[in-house]
Amino acid sequence: MANHNLTNAKKAKNDEFYTQFHDIQKEISAYLEYNPDVFKDKTIYCNCDDPFESNFFRYFVLNFKTLKLKRLISTSYKPSPIANTQLGLFWDDITLTPVKGRPKITANKFIINDVGDYDWDGEFNLKDIAKQLQENKNNEWSPLEGNGDFRSDESIELLKQADIVVTNPPFSLFREYVKQLFDYNKKFLIIWNLNAITYKEVFPLIKDNKLWLGPSITSGDREFEVPKDVVDMKKFTWEIREGKYFQRVVWVRWFTNLDHWRRHQPIWLMSENDIIKFVTKKPFDKYDNYDAIEVSLVKNIPNDYNWVMWVPISFLDKYSPEQFEIIWQASWNTRASAPKEILEKINYKPHKEDRWWCSVVNGIRTYGRILIKHKK
Repeated sequence: MANHNLTNAKKAKNDEFYTQFHDIQKEISAYLEYNPDVFKDKTIYCNCDDPFESNFFRYFVLNFKTLKLKRLISTSYKPSPIANTQLGLFWDDITLTPVKGRPKITANKFIINDVGDYDWDGEFNLKDIAKQLQENKNNEWSPLEGNGDFRSDESIELLKQADIVVTNPPFSLFREYVKQLFDYNKKFLIIWNLNAITYKEVFPLIKDNKLWLGPSITSGDREFEVPKDVVDMKKFTWEIREGKYFQRVVWVRWFTNLDHWRRHQPIWLMSENDIIKFVTKKPFDKYDNYDAIEVSLVKNIPNDYNWVMWVPISFLDKYSPEQFEIIWQASWNTRASAPKEILEKINYKPHKEDRWWCSVVNGIRTYGRILIKHKK
């Protein structure tokens, strides 16, 4: 069955795609390798993550002391279609008894200030956390007034307390979600689709090195747990394991403003002559509507070409701001916010009735290209 990316996935019946524990663990480990104290004394906020199903909550609560966290806050967005099927944290799907006659609500707030072997059985696990939360001892479990939407006043108040936000945001609200993070000047680590870099709200942040891709995912597809009624059996690769539904999607990436080692590791490249002689067997093509060469593979970027090159958006997986300068990228989404000097140089006439602003080589449109130059 064909794989489709998260842009198609978000068109499903809801935004419920749950990130796997090992994907979270691998990504977090990369930041710890670069800076072991990156999470020390920090308040982590998972604002789209009900602990009933969230592996983000599970990871951070089980590693609370290892990471030396100050606090972990997690809020659910709405009743979960798979509540209590992934973690089994509280053994049955319940919400706290309404306080003073308040109507029953299903969005909850969890605040973890301390963890430990609460039942004295010699092992710290999720059952210890569950007991602490049930007794509200050192930690807090309480219903939210609203539905847990990250844009609500009570969610924003929790956001203000956070140092780092880590979650899988609603796919259909990615632009708004990212904007909020920058409005409140937050560090973050979130997972989404690589095509998000073409958004006019996102690409300027990448160009200005305010947002970049995480280090652990650079190719292939990733698996997400999904509610049964969301699985698209015709468009996606999927499987059932132990009664749970898992769907694989491609072009998944981590987006972050936390520093990591790969951003400072230059790509090893050959000279233009060597690439032509040993790889392409022909000179680089020139663009019809911009003075630049076409480089279809990142590994074929010449190390001695001093003018503009158009490269695939997968270039961002290996991008080092010390090695390259990002000039702009070719898509309709970012044309509206392109610098004047870029607009003046590119011919915007639609190619063969195509409505997109595109890059054209030998009369053929190329997809997903970024304009880059070597830094001198």
